[in-house]
Amino acid sequence: MTAGEPMSVRVREVVQLAPSLKRFSFEPAHGGTFPTPPAGGHVMLTLRDGARVMKNAYSLVSPPAERSRYDIIVRLVAQSRGGSAFLHRNVTPGDVLEMAPPISLFSLASTAKKHLLIGGGIGITPLLSFLPELKARGARFELHQLATGEEAPVFERLLAPYAAGEEIRVHSGGRSSFDVAALLARQPLGTHVYVCGPHSLMDAVTGTALALGWPKGKVHKESFGGDTGGLPFRAILKKSGIEVEVGENQTLLEAIEAAGVSPPCLCRGGACGECATAVAEGEVDHRDDFLSAEDKAAGKLVMICVSRARGPRLVLDL
Repeated sequence: MTAGEPMSVRVREVVQLAPSLKRFSFEPAHGGTFPTPPAGGHVMLTLRDGARVMKNAYSLVSPPAERSRYDIIVRLVAQSRGGSAFLHRNVTPGDVLEMAPPISLFSLASTAKKHLLIGGGIGITPLLSFLPELKARGARFELHQLATGEEAPVFERLLAPYAAGEEIRVHSGGRSSFDVAALLARQPLGTHVYVCGPHSLMDAVTGTALALGWPKGKVHKESFGGDTGGLPFRAILKKSGIEVEVGENQTLLEAIEAAGVSPPCLCRGGACGECATAVAEGEVDHRDDFLSAEDKAAGKLVMICVSRARGPRLVLDL
C-alpha cells in the first residue's frame, strides 16, 4: 500500500473559523480536478520551512463528490512540532504545496443498519466528510460532537447543513455532559460506532462498547497520534549504517527522514501499521493504536511515526 505520487496543489482560500482553527481550501495547481476521495479520507501535506521538511496528515472535510477542491481544518496547537504552526502563520492563498493523493483508514461500513458518529474537538474532521455520503445513501445516523464552550458555535455552524431531521448534537460541556454508556446501550442491533478525538475519548468509547458486548468489528476509531515528545535518544539503523539523534520534540520517523532515509508511512499517527519496523535492540515506548498488547509486550516491532525509545538507544532493522 502506498500513498501514490504527490500532487502540486494551490491554496485557494484560507478561512479563520476560530482563534485556533483555520480552514484551508486547495485546488489542483495545474488545473483540472482532483481524484475522488473516499469518505473519511486524509491527505498528506509536505511543508518546507527552509531546510526543514515536515509531513503532516489531515482529514478532508469537503464532500467526497466535490473534486474541484479539497478542504482541511487545522488546529493551531500550543505544542506544535511545526506543521500546524507553519500552516497557520505562513501559508496564504496562492501558495503551492505538495500533497499526496487521499487514502482512507477510516471508512463507513456498508452493512451497518445505523452509523453512530462521535467526535471530540478537531476529531470532527473525518466525520464531516462522512455526513454527505450518509445523506446520499439515505442511511440512518446519529452524531455527537464534544466541544469547549467557545468552539461549540463553530462546530454547530459546520454541522448545520446536515442537521435537519437528523440526530446531531454538540455537547458544549465536554465529557461531563456526555454519557457514553447510556448512548451506546440504547443503540439498535446492527449499529456501527465511529469515534475520533483525544485518546481519552476514544478509549472511553471503545472500552465501553466492548464492555457492553459490542462486536469488535462494529467499533471504529481514527487516531491522529498523541504526545510524541520525550527524552532524546539515539536510533541506529542497521541496514542503512546510519545513527540518528532523535530530539525531544521530534518523532523517530522525522529524524530518520531528516537523515535521508524514507521508510514507508501513510498516516503518521500510529494507526495504519505501514511504518512498523523490526527492533533489534532496545526497549520501546509504544504510543500507537495499531499493535496488539501482545506485540507491544514482545517489543519486536515499533511504529516509528509515534513511538520512541524507553532508554538512550534503539537499534532498528532499517
